[in-house]
Amino acid sequence: MQFQEDVLRLDAEEEIAAIRAGIRDTVLKTLRRKGAVVSVSGGIDSALCAAVCAHALGGENVLALFSPERDSSPDSLRLGRLLVEKLGIPSHTEDIAPILEASGCYAYQREAVRMVFAEYGEGWKFKITLPSIIEGDRLNVSRLTARTPSGEFRSERMTAQAYLQLVAATNFKQRTRKMLDYFHADRLNFAVCGTPNRLEYDQGFFVKGGDGLADFKPIAHLYKTQVFQLARALGVPDEICDRTPTTDTFSLPQTQEEFYFALPYAKMDLCLYGRNNGVPAAEVAPVVGLTPEQVERVYKDIDVKRRTTRPLHLPALLVKDVHEISEMKKAVVG
Repeated sequence: MQFQEDVLRLDAEEEIAAIRAGIRDTVLKTLRRKGAVVSVSGGIDSALCAAVCAHALGGENVLALFSPERDSSPDSLRLGRLLVEKLGIPSHTEDIAPILEASGCYAYQREAVRMVFAEYGEGWKFKITLPSIIEGDRLNVSRLTARTPSGEFRSERMTAQAYLQLVAATNFKQRTRKMLDYFHADRLNFAVCGTPNRLEYDQGFFVKGGDGLADFKPIAHLYKTQVFQLARALGVPDEICDRTPTTDTFSLPQTQEEFYFALPYAKMDLCLYGRNNGVPAAEVAPVVGLTPEQVERVYKDIDVKRRTTRPLHLPALLVKDVHEISEMKKAVVG
């Protein structure tokens, strides 16, 4: 069968029913919890998760948690509130800026930026970017792009030390949010819902112990394109469905393509599907508007990310097998 753009098209009603049944079985039977906590970011993935959880468990058994901080876009909170109003689910807002300030997160962030721009201070905005993979094989060397208070844009290559410290500070934000997810889940006897889609899950675009930590992940099998399809079918507000996916992590607006992925999500999905299903680059190329050589570069980037982010998927590793102890415990309980 010829590779086509609509290869990811789903029967929305059938897929929603399957996810709904899976959530009920996982949360109520396997995890033995009453409902779900969903960190709602104003983006499409958390919106779909909140919607399917509400359909599966009842709106009263889903808590939408908003956790903005000083670098968050005001649009994120506004759109999140628009969603919960549409779904009719309870919500809680927790500004995590005081926690991040007290822990030193913002201080580490400022220090990392000043390793690149020594004059960085009040009124500056910044983001991390990667070079495009389309023009040639890229070195994954990150650059720090900043806007000065006067409006001037500057971009410099980051040292490894600056990059690692800035990412560590950024990851702290995700881990703080997850700590709050589990606090509210514990007090309500709810499970924590993870929100990664297939593209993010496959390519390691999540923080271990942060947004990668959850009790269940109901949309990790869905390509981003399919997430948009199901969200529209469930009536997620158009303003959320029409929003360009962002990281909403740094003080300058930033797309996921700039920060991590090789292509916009619609083309990236098709390339990932092609890679997963052994479709030659030459067949994918005309569908995504690239040359076969460019698709080969995307395939290579997919493989590299899978290798380098594998530790994110691993559980805590043991230095000695404890299987026998586990079997003894089962015998005692049994």
